[in-house]
Amino acid sequence: TNIGTGMRASVHIALPKLCADGTERKAKEIAKTLGLSVRGKGGEHTPIGKDGTVDISPSARFCISEAEIVTALYQGISKLKAAEEAEGGGGGAVSNEDKVAQLVGLKSKYANNIAVQTFDVDYYRSLAPELQTRFLKCLDSGRENPDSNMGCYANQPDDYETFRPFFEKALERYHKVDLKVKKHTNDWNFAGVAGLPADGVLDLSKLGLPPLSMRVRTGRNLNRFPLPASMTREDRVKLEQEMGAVFDQLIADPQFGGQYVSITPGHAKHIDDKAYQELVDSNIMFKDMSADPYLNSAGISRDWPHGRGCYISADKGFIIWLGEEDHLRIMCMQKGTILNAVFDRLKKAVDVVETLIPGGCARHKDFGVVTSCPTNIGTGMRASVHIQLPNLCADGTEKKAKEICKPLGLSVRGKGGEHTPIGKDGTVDISPSARFCISEAEIVTALYQGIEKLKAAEEAAGQPQGVPPVVVGLGLAVVAVALFTYLRSRN
Repeated sequence: TNIGTGMRASVHIALPKLCADGTERKAKEIAKTLGLSVRGKGGEHTPIGKDGTVDISPSARFCISEAEIVTALYQGISKLKAAEEAEGGGGGAVSNEDKVAQLVGLKSKYANNIAVQTFDVDYYRSLAPELQTRFLKCLDSGRENPDSNMGCYANQPDDYETFRPFFEKALERYHKVDLKVKKHTNDWNFAGVAGLPADGVLDLSKLGLPPLSMRVRTGRNLNRFPLPASMTREDRVKLEQEMGAVFDQLIADPQFGGQYVSITPGHAKHIDDKAYQELVDSNIMFKDMSADPYLNSAGISRDWPHGRGCYISADKGFIIWLGEEDHLRIMCMQKGTILNAVFDRLKKAVDVVETLIPGGCARHKDFGVVTSCPTNIGTGMRASVHIQLPNLCADGTEKKAKEICKPLGLSVRGKGGEHTPIGKDGTVDISPSARFCISEAEIVTALYQGIEKLKAAEEAAGQPQGVPPVVVGLGLAVVAVALFTYLRSRN
């Protein structure tokens, strides 16, 4: 990391506005785009100063001269100072024209970044100046993290309509649909769904499976607030306060009960770090978002942990995340074999919650449920099970399982979600990939059908490779005869 010059040039500089939350997170977001690294006053893994003082240095050491390093430090400080002064005043470290130039420059290098590939300069120029800034903010995550797949997030409930020419193309690319001939429709009714068993029951025991951990969730965003990427700390805290009345009604309802816990400092229902981590480890609470560079760049994880919490029903089978990627992530989970049971409970829970929210939740007339990330728009739903695949995961990874699942329309994750390891026993999280131009009932049916095919693949993977079972049986018979003949000869 140090070869070439072996040089590190740095300054200690106070950035009280960028470090207003007591961390260097915001400063790192700005500095990253400038080629700068940010540390605490005492070096890596040390805290920043109480006055917001941090250590700033150019990241480059190699294929750059010593003179260029110290000049880069000077230039970086100049831009960082402008960002510090602009913080809170609506400005930013990177101008709109710089952002446009970066997006255009990335097109030839990152073919899989949908936001970058969909960005059109002529469309951008056609927008009013105030909309240009708002539009480019939607693309910040993909611009700053060019290895992104989607690369964009909606910032306001009406972004999908306001910037429809862009988002429509992005949705078509990601979801592989032609929106000129296909329209999204939300429908929780199983009537007429292809592949549904004759009795309408999605029973995993009929596939020879034991009770599994089943989870179905959906996202919702309130009409009256900006989406998480553009929320201020005040917005986040106010959302939590207003949702408190909804959670109180759920807690008072005998069919739900339970409690609300918050990680917002000073909140009446605040829990300490230990209790929070226990909920994360139990897959009840969401993990620290401030460690996610994609959410950081989008602004979704900003102000962590303010305005974040979780409602938990008495039986812990119905939970609502507050302040994650969407305002609300509503989910139901249980261990069993009947997928309909957890699906039906979620439908009931969603209906109750939406009825209690003043102003309702955001929807698009053609695209369905509005979510921050275009990958979830439509249903906002993810239906999954935890299933053991010891044969497909014999190498300790989900690589083989992913190869099998992709053509089945299934996604594979670790037990704790994306970017987490699989279980030591080969347990993985399986869910249909589709969220858009598919109904809620079709998603959970697709999960059932996918599991049936995946189980067959798992059993086939347990057979001796390249040798048909009949040949294996013949081989064992020959060995048995030879052993019998040998033992007779000894006697």
